Parts: sequence; C-alpha cells; structure tokens
Amino acid sequence: MNKDIMICGIGGQGTVLASKIIAAAAMDEGHRAHSAETIGMAQRGGSVTSHIRIGEDAFSPLIPFGCASMLLAFEPGEAVRNLPYLDKNGMAIVNTLPTKPVTESLHETGYNGTEMIAYLENKCSCIFADSKELCKPFGSTRFFNIIMLGIAAGSGRLGIKKETLLKEIEQNVPARFADINREAFLTGFKIGQAHIKPANQGE
Repeated sequence: MNKDIMICGIGGQGTVLASKIIAAAAMDEGHRAHSAETIGMAQRGGSVTSHIRIGEDAFSPLIPFGCASMLLAFEPGEAVRNLPYLDKNGMAIVNTLPTKPVTESLHETGYNGTEMIAYLENKCSCIFADSKELCKPFGSTRFFNIIMLGIAAGSGRLGIKKETLLKEIEQNVPARFADINREAFLTGFKIGQAHIKPANQGE
C-alpha cells in the first residue's frame, strides 16, 4: 500500500494526534510510514499541517504537490489553502465549521466558510462534516479529530483497518476517555461508509 495523506487545521483541533494515530496504525499493519508537521505561529489558533506518507514509495516525509490521496481538513479555509497537495483523484474530508482568523476581530472580513465550501465542491471529491453538530452527543468538539479518523476509515480510502485504528486510539487517549473516543470513531465510520461508491466497496 502506498498512501499520502495530508491533515490540516488550526492549532488546538487535534490534527497532530490524528496524524500520529494514522502513522502508528499503518506501522502496526506492517507498512513503512513517515510523518512531519508544520505548525504556524507555534500557538493555539495558528495553521497546522501534517504530512503522512505510507508505503515503500515514501522516501521523504513531505508530500509533493498533487500527490495526496486524501486531505483531512479541520477548517474550510485551510482545506482550500492545502488543496494543491491533493491528487486529481483524491478525496477531501472537510469540516464545514469555520474558525475565524485573528484579523476578523480587528476588521470585519465576512468570512464564514461558505465560499470555501462552494469552491471545494467544484474542485474535488468531498465529504463534508459539521463538527458542531456531530460532536453534540459527546459534549465537546475536542472529539472531532477522532470522528474525522472514523470518516476516513469508513470511506474505504484510508486503507487501514478499523480495528487497528481503534487500538491506536485507545493507546493514545486517556483511559477514562477510551469509550467515548470509540463511540466518536464509530460515528464517523458510519458517515464514511455512507459515502462509499460501488468501485470502492472492495477496498
């Protein structure tokens, strides 16, 4: 298996943990995996991108433009900014809830993510997810990163088994939150399955 996966978002959304779980799960299944993070501002609220490269073709940790088979975007503006990394046949899983930039508090920009969503719909194959709505049963949006992993796995495009990911989730979250994270993952997994196309059903 050769997969290049880009994860992008804003500091504090759990993107780094998500990339760690994917890379570890891939290695659990016997694959070579490289990962690297780029963190903007080194503060909560700055842009964060994670490159995950899986397989024998992964000679460096950074994904070249146009080579990512999957883009997990925790913020619509960040999805658009990182879209050049996505392969023409790749899939983007995008949080529709925007995180307004600091400049919004200084000057009204009108940013609400709708233009970004419309742009993405016309540019690539997408699964859209509303973090606020999906996380209501769990009482916090901090579980959205695990929901995103579930969507990716359920879509059949990630190439890593559900059980392997659940094992890594359990090992990487506090024990008292293991059950709720499992529920969050399975919630996302069902959403991903609902978007499987016939050609992907055997993956």
